[in-house]
Amino acid sequence: MRMRETLHLLQKLLVTRYLWVTSRIWRRIPVSLRSLPVFVSYGAHLHSLVLRFADRRQNHSTFFLRNRAELELMRRLAARASYGPIMDIAIFACSKGAEVYSIAWTLKAARPDLTFNIRAIDISQEIVEFVKQGVYSLQDPDVQAAVGVTEAQKLNWNTHRDQGASPVDWMFESEKDQMFDREGDYVRVKSWIKEGISWHCADAGDPELVSMLGRQDMVVANRFLCHMDTVHAERILRNLGRVLKPGGYLFVSGIDLDVRTRVALDMKWKPITELMEGVHDGDPSIRDGWPFEYWAKEPFLARGRHAMIRYASAFQIHRIIPCLVLVKQDVQELAGLILLTC
Repeated sequence: MRMRETLHLLQKLLVTRYLWVTSRIWRRIPVSLRSLPVFVSYGAHLHSLVLRFADRRQNHSTFFLRNRAELELMRRLAARASYGPIMDIAIFACSKGAEVYSIAWTLKAARPDLTFNIRAIDISQEIVEFVKQGVYSLQDPDVQAAVGVTEAQKLNWNTHRDQGASPVDWMFESEKDQMFDREGDYVRVKSWIKEGISWHCADAGDPELVSMLGRQDMVVANRFLCHMDTVHAERILRNLGRVLKPGGYLFVSGIDLDVRTRVALDMKWKPITELMEGVHDGDPSIRDGWPFEYWAKEPFLARGRHAMIRYASAFQIHRIIPCLVLVKQDVQELAGLILLTC
């Protein structure tokens, strides 16, 4: 065992050095050339090494309206679907809440006739307590201080945790006015957006999720499975698929594409190809880090086996097809009909 660990450590050191050298060369290549097949193939080789040897850890960085194409796809699906008076949605790894509030804002505008029952889940009780307040600092992240000084400094630290830019930086001013009430050096999510959102501390891998949350019309599991090793990510993804109602929609971006493809094929999920390329490329923070960041995604290539599944970030869980049930009388009549026609 010790020999195996030593060999792995030596491999990791050599690969780390190799990646450091190639990254310096890669960044000198014009962006327009990196999309050529030869560079994409070489980038895939580099990224496979990154995935194999990277030290993964959870991260709370996030942005409001982070992937506009993804939000538009959610809006279209919600606008077309036939629901009862309530649409049930579960959003996992809610982090600082930017994604939750962005989705709530988008869908409520699309379906004002519906009541949205949104369950936001994170494994960290600390982050849940922060996010459910819906309050974010507008101060410069450079003025962050250690937690535990003043309430304003705590707010600023939590707002900018794990990121240098503000979560509201990707928004237009008109969008900020629609989503927030501004109060001095901070903003507060408007009450009508927060309405219907409940906050939960839970593990996405818990096999009792269905009994805890109930079946959902939509499950969002974005940008956290990539921070896990492939075994745990695959187990959790399968578990989340079981939380959906038949015909429900699963959004899962920010995960190793091989893992997502393998699970989607095995579970026979239907890829949503509408806006597929836009959603794949819609989050620049994920696209720009490839191939040297484990959480980054490769360029969109709509060719090759299973390409439509590999690059889909949204899936529909199969519907239950009603079976034809024959009672005894039906069977006798059917048998008689067969005899008459012979």
